[in-house]
Amino acid sequence: MKDLGAASKILGIEITRDMKQGVLCLSQSGYLGKILQRFNMSGCKATNTPIGTHFKLSSVRDMSECINTEKTPYASAVGSVMYSMIGTRPDLAYALGLVSRFMSKPGSMHWEEVKWLLRYIKGSQELCLVYTKGKNLNIMGYCDSDHGGDLEKQRSVSGYIFTVGDNTVSWKSCLQSIVALSTTEEEFIALTEAVKEAIWVKGLMEDLGFKQDKVQVWCDSQSAICLTKNNVFHERTKHMLRKRAFMSEIIEEGEINVVKIHTSNNPPDMLTKCIPIHKFVSALEFLKLIKWD
Repeated sequence: MKDLGAASKILGIEITRDMKQGVLCLSQSGYLGKILQRFNMSGCKATNTPIGTHFKLSSVRDMSECINTEKTPYASAVGSVMYSMIGTRPDLAYALGLVSRFMSKPGSMHWEEVKWLLRYIKGSQELCLVYTKGKNLNIMGYCDSDHGGDLEKQRSVSGYIFTVGDNTVSWKSCLQSIVALSTTEEEFIALTEAVKEAIWVKGLMEDLGFKQDKVQVWCDSQSAICLTKNNVFHERTKHMLRKRAFMSEIIEEGEINVVKIHTSNNPPDMLTKCIPIHKFVSALEFLKLIKWD
C-alpha cells in the first residue's frame, strides 16, 4: 500500500482544500469540459438557465419528429451530465429530470433542450460545492414544488435540499407519484418527502455519533405548514389521510419542526422550475452552497 497524501481527485470529482480557512471545494469542471468536447459543444455560446423558457417539452406524437438515436447520442449525453448532477451539481437536477422522461422516444425539440443544457454547463463549468468547518452539525432541510409542471400527466415536481452545518449533503428533484388537486396538496406531498429524508439523515448522523436536536424543515407554503400542525379532519384533504397521519405523528414526537421560509430564499426553487442563475444566487449564498472560482 502507498500513502499518496490528501486526495485531490476521486472519480472525476476534483477536491480543493484550504486548511487555514477550513474550506473544502468539490468541482467537476474537468469532467464537464470533457463532456463538452465529446459532444462538440466546447466552443458553444453559454446560456444562464439550464432550460430555455421557450421549451415546452412533451411526448412525440408524430414518429417523423423522432430523432435517430443511433446517430444522435441523446441517451449518452443525458447520462454523462447526470453523473455530474449526482456528484456536485444540484442546479442540473430539474433539467435532467425533464429530458430523462423522453429517453425512449426523443424528438428534435428534446435534443435541442439537451444542447441548451450543455450550453448552460459551458457558462457554469467552474461552479462547485463548498464545505466549511463549523462548530455544529445541525441538519436543515428545504423543500418546494411546482404546480402541474408535467405536460403529459399534469403531475407536479418535488424538490428538496438538505444541509449539515450549512454544507449541502443531499438534494432531489422528481415527479410526484400522483396528480395533486391543489397547490396545498402538492406542497404537502413535497414536504412529506422532505420529512422522510430528514428522518434518514438524522438517523445517519446519530449512528455516526453526532447527537441531533429537532430537525428544521423549511417550506414556503403556509397552508401546507398549517396542515401538518392541525390534525382536524378536512373534507378537501380526506384523500391525503395517510400522509397527514404520518406528518402529525412525526411532529408530535418532536423529531421534526416545519418552518416557513420566503420563496426567494428557498434553494429547492431551482429544482422545480426553470429560473435564471442570478435569480437563485442569493438563495445559494444564503446556504453557502456554492461559489465561483
